Amino acid sequence: MKSRNSSAEPELQAASSKGDRVSPQLHLWMNRLYPYRKFGYAVLAVLLTGIPLIANNYILEVLSNAWFYVVLCLGLNIVVGYAGLLDLGYAAFFAVGAYTTGILTSHFGVNFWLTIPCAIVLASLAGVIIGGPTLRLRSDYLAIVTLGFGEIVRIAARNLKITGGASGLIGINRPVFFGVELNQIYHYYYAFLILAVIAVFAAYRLQHSRLGRAWQYVREDEDAAEAMGIDRVAVKLCAYVIGAVFAGIAGCFFAAKMTAISPETFTFSQSVLILLGVVFGGMGKIPGVIIGALALVFFPEVFRAIGTMRILVFGIVMLIIMLYRPQGIWPEHRN
Repeated sequence: MKSRNSSAEPELQAASSKGDRVSPQLHLWMNRLYPYRKFGYAVLAVLLTGIPLIANNYILEVLSNAWFYVVLCLGLNIVVGYAGLLDLGYAAFFAVGAYTTGILTSHFGVNFWLTIPCAIVLASLAGVIIGGPTLRLRSDYLAIVTLGFGEIVRIAARNLKITGGASGLIGINRPVFFGVELNQIYHYYYAFLILAVIAVFAAYRLQHSRLGRAWQYVREDEDAAEAMGIDRVAVKLCAYVIGAVFAGIAGCFFAAKMTAISPETFTFSQSVLILLGVVFGGMGKIPGVIIGALALVFFPEVFRAIGTMRILVFGIVMLIIMLYRPQGIWPEHRN
C-alpha cells in the first residue's frame, strides 16, 4: 500500500502544479485511462456514426449545427488560442467561403466540389490582405481592425449585385457525391461530422508542430520570441490564414446545406458567438473548444421551452463558470 501511494504521489504533484485549477485526482484518473483512449475513440466513433439510425430530423439538425460550430471554433482557436490574436471579425472568412460557393454554383454552374479549392484560395487571400499590414499591431488595435474587416465584408455583400444584395443568394445547388444528391439532413450530419474530425486532427497536428511551438512563444511574449529568431509577423499571419481556411471550408458546406445565404448571417454577433465558444471551453485546448462549441448549440435548445429567458439563463451560467473557471471549462495546461 505504501508503494502504491508513493508511486501516485509524483503524478499528483505534477497535476497540482498545473495552472488550470482542476483537482489532482481528476488528472490522475485521466492518466490512468490514457492507455484505453483508442478503445474509447472507437466506441465514440460507433456511437456518432449510428446516431442518424435512431434520431429524428430535429436532433440531426441540432447535431449538424453543433459539428459546424466545432469546425468554426477550432479554426478561431488557432488564431486566438494558439497565437494569442484577438479576432472580432472571424465571421468574414466564413462569409467568403459561403459566398464563393453560392456565387459559383448559382451564377456560373460550377460543381460544388470545385468551389472548395476556390474558397480556400480566396479565404487565404483575404487573410493575407488583411493580416499582412495589420498583424504588426497588438492587443486592442488588432481587435478593432478585425472588427472593421468583418463589417466591411458584410456591408460589401449587402450592396454588391453579384452577392444578391440585402436579399442574399438563393437557389444554391446542392452537392452530388457519387451520384447521390446531398439533400437530406443526415447527409449534412455526416458531412459536418467528418469536417469536425478533420479539423480536430489538423488542429492537433498544428499544435504539436514546430509552427505550433512558435505560436506558443509569440503568444506568451512576442519580444522574447523575436529575440529568439522567430518572425512574429509571419508566424501570426500563418495562424490568421489557417484559421481563415477552416472558416472558408465550413462556409462552403453551410451554403450547400441552406441553399440560401444573406449578409445578416455574418454579423458581428456571429463572430462574438464563435469567440465565446473558444473562451467558454478553454482557449488553446481542443477538448475545451469542442465543449464550448457544443454548449453554444445545445444550451439554447435545451432551454427553448422558457423562450427568450434562455438567453438570460445562459448569461448567468456563463457568469458563474467564468467566476469559478476563469480559464474555461477545460483550460490549457501551462507550467
